Amino acid sequence: MQRLNVELNIPIPNDQVLISKVELEELKKKDLEGVYWTMKDLENRINKKSEWIKENILYPTHFRKVLDVDNGGFVYYPKKKGQTWSFQATKTAEFLDKNFYRIFGELQVS
Repeated sequence: MQRLNVELNIPIPNDQVLISKVELEELKKKDLEGVYWTMKDLENRINKKSEWIKENILYPTHFRKVLDVDNGGFVYYPKKKGQTWSFQATKTAEFLDKNFYRIFGELQVS
């Protein structure tokens, strides 16, 4: 592998910092700790309506086994009328990232 060594002096504005990608990801994740999303929050995050989310993510058995708090998951499924959905933000975001291809891709099971 060839290398080119160049000494550069690039000014960084006082209102900005330079951090590693790893540190940025850790900060993003920490920003979601202790946060619970509503269904509306989830709709805004993935740009889909609640009906689509329920049909493609929340109700399919293969996902519900992992998601439902009654199975040790991180999504509260309302049990009666008037109750609201609740999503543990850190784990829901992680689940969406890891299962993107299963949710939106050709491998999706309806």
